[in-house]
Amino acid sequence: MSNIHRHDVLIIGSGAAGLSLALRLGTGIRIAVIAKRELSEGNTLYAQGGISAVLDAGDSIESHVQDTLSAGAGLCDADMVRLVVERGPRNIAWLKQEGVKFTLDASASRSNGYHLTREGGHTHRRVVHAADATGRAVEDTLEGRVRASPHIELFEHHTAIDLIDAGRFGGGDNRCIGAYILDAASGEVATFLARFVVLATGGANKVYLYTSNPDVATGDGIAMAWRAGCRVANMEFIQFHPTCLYHPKAKSFLVTEALRGEGARLLLPNGDRFMPRFDRRAELAPRDIVARAIDHEMKRVGSKYVLLDISHRPAEQIRSHFPTVHARCLELGMDITREPIPVVPAAHYTCGGVLTDTNARADIPGLYVIGEAAYTGLHGANRMASNSLLECLVFGELAAHDIAARLEAWPMPATVAPWDASRVTEPDEEVVISHNWEELRRFMWDYVGIVRTNKRLQRAKRRIDLLRQEIIENYSNFRVENDLLELRNLVEVADLIVQSAQRRRESRGLHYTLDFPQQDPSQLAPTILIPDRYRPRPSNWIR
Repeated sequence: MSNIHRHDVLIIGSGAAGLSLALRLGTGIRIAVIAKRELSEGNTLYAQGGISAVLDAGDSIESHVQDTLSAGAGLCDADMVRLVVERGPRNIAWLKQEGVKFTLDASASRSNGYHLTREGGHTHRRVVHAADATGRAVEDTLEGRVRASPHIELFEHHTAIDLIDAGRFGGGDNRCIGAYILDAASGEVATFLARFVVLATGGANKVYLYTSNPDVATGDGIAMAWRAGCRVANMEFIQFHPTCLYHPKAKSFLVTEALRGEGARLLLPNGDRFMPRFDRRAELAPRDIVARAIDHEMKRVGSKYVLLDISHRPAEQIRSHFPTVHARCLELGMDITREPIPVVPAAHYTCGGVLTDTNARADIPGLYVIGEAAYTGLHGANRMASNSLLECLVFGELAAHDIAARLEAWPMPATVAPWDASRVTEPDEEVVISHNWEELRRFMWDYVGIVRTNKRLQRAKRRIDLLRQEIIENYSNFRVENDLLELRNLVEVADLIVQSAQRRRESRGLHYTLDFPQQDPSQLAPTILIPDRYRPRPSNWIR
């Protein structure tokens, strides 16, 4: 049948994690890459800062490990942190070999010629970058390589609906064998079968009203894996980036943390600097501290924004190091070489996700999860700046090695029943979907944002339960389309965030609650949620 596709590996997601994995698999392996929009549209494209790695002779693996553990506020998996950090330099070398043009500094002999920046939480300059558009440089390079690879088949404007479990079709064991995927052009649902399925779908930050993320970041992989029976962990830890541009025409524009690394100061609207009152590291404190300080000051003085000022630095240095921010602000009538930038915090990074092991395997055999959709233990209660792209690359590498080693012994799945749309009708009131979307994002921002309380979480949970019933009714009776599928996933991850936040009865890292404002030393374990369908992994499964 024409709507059934067969590949060795099905990769859902096309950011740095998914594309690096595809390129690292052998040329004899048939690969499908699913992209919800254009291939490049995702969080990787918009990552400005860079990738952290130990490249300077004065730096060390141990220092990078300790900085990450400190930022994670006691909840990082130390072995996982070391695993990732040790693989940093080799992954930068791999990207350079693939053609990524990093910013160089001919005088920087101690760092192999790379120009390195320093960001919040780092004690050394260890962030390699391509000006202030590192994500674009990485994504564009990997996309070009993938498009030139004949063994990689690309499916743009396709949205994954749900994973396919062999057990549902009499296949015996509980094994992931593919996914049902909506083709936006035809409106038809195709069946994609594969020996292995990889979720590289990114985070879930569109669940919030204000976010730095593009529209595709709707938690699809996390929600699909949860429905299929995988555990998720640490969903209460949502990182709010301290500095997104505050302007009515600047949707989701991130002002890179590297500005603060190069000396930018946070000011109140009256020009007073405030970060030294909150942390000895001032503007270079970890993101949770900076975001919470901004939130506090905005509420204290009744302002809609604060100011980020780098105008005291040489103008040519600003223009050369931050061309993207400089150009975008100029388009909006602001010259950052002469005046401060209005900024606000916004949901930026999902630190929790689908529980995986050191090879990126999830709970269901045949399923891998990499990148922001995964919980690896690297980030703990807070992600340190520029460790995210590093995590994508490292686990793309680890998953590729594991898949390649297992491929021949892993059978191709048999044919399964195609998607049945015979009993559904066209949606009668699509406006309901947009209203539900707006309601969800608004109350998540108000009740489950930077500062939380038990009462706010309870209010959010009641609204989520009501919304879920409406969404289930729409999903069950009407033909599926992209907005409905994204809303279905958003309400799922919203529920996971609230459940996790209710279980953590302390303030730690990115989770801050007025009811329990202090850390509790007894709560040093990750928050793990177990779905009703969960079946334990074999005893040889290693965290």
